[in-house]
Amino acid sequence: MTAESLRSVTVERTGPGLFTATNSRGDTITFTTGSHGGFTPVELFLAAIGGCSAADVDAATTRHAEPTRFSVTVHGHKAENADGNLMTDLEAAFTVRFPQGEGGDRARAILPRAAKTSHDKLCTVSRTVEAGTPVTVKVIDED
Repeated sequence: MTAESLRSVTVERTGPGLFTATNSRGDTITFTTGSHGGFTPVELFLAAIGGCSAADVDAATTRHAEPTRFSVTVHGHKAENADGNLMTDLEAAFTVRFPQGEGGDRARAILPRAAKTSHDKLCTVSRTVEAGTPVTVKVIDED
């Protein structure tokens, strides 16, 4: 592992049921437990899957044509089992339209392959989920 490969965010509680994540560049995003509106952690998780794949597919297809519509809907079911809570039946569905013409035709032709390549090789988020990467949790005592 190198300094170049490290990614991190810091999450701070900013109020009851309210949190702010800050990345290494100083950018922030606020989220909630759901009782205050805004995004919940599970919704951010779904957005991360969609955003990662969207970025991959966008890079591959927009070399040929600018889309007239580009969206990814990610959904799944929050479930509970004997081991605890988890998301099941995750799906990312692309709805993409390109203009008529040679560039749009090329972009449409590579769209399925671009989505598959993102899923199979490129999207760090969904590949990490599918690999079942362990998460280590520790508590740092400041007292």
